Amino acid sequence: MMKKIIAMIAGAAAVGCGQTQAEPETTPHNDKVLVAYFSATGTTADAAKKLAEATGGTLHAIAPKAPYSAADLDWRDHQSRCYVEMHDPASRPAIIGKVENMEKYDTVFIGFPIWWDTYPSIIATFIEAHQLQDKKLIPFATSGGSGISTSVANLKKNYPSLKWERGLLLNGTPVQRIRDMLK
Repeated sequence: MMKKIIAMIAGAAAVGCGQTQAEPETTPHNDKVLVAYFSATGTTADAAKKLAEATGGTLHAIAPKAPYSAADLDWRDHQSRCYVEMHDPASRPAIIGKVENMEKYDTVFIGFPIWWDTYPSIIATFIEAHQLQDKKLIPFATSGGSGISTSVANLKKNYPSLKWERGLLLNGTPVQRIRDMLK
């Protein structure tokens, strides 16, 4: 016990005044895992960050070329951007950039908020812009009331040549719970 206390004091002294000792990394970085996500309001971004922490994966934001405004996200307005996009099966909102070196990833988590009980059109843009064959694809989502099963079924139907896994609904899920879900 005394050795442990001495080690703690020595570690604190080595840090110095006004500095903090770095926390040990609890999740090793995993260069084979990508956590790609689209988030219109920040909710899915929070879930993606927790998922990246749980897996050690690399984060990649799927960013629309034209950001969504509050008016664009008004699902009750039939003229709003999200309503128009989601009701046009050919809609592919432009995104900023692509994932570099996609070939290095074995597992790709693809995250999104659920819109009209499915994935937003911008996810189709992302999927079609990348070579995802031979990758394990795991959808994850956030939602105010819908489950993820319809989204996963639609992804499998629309992209049948890809290897889809069971989806994860991550509404405020803590990192440790995500780790437990992935086991």
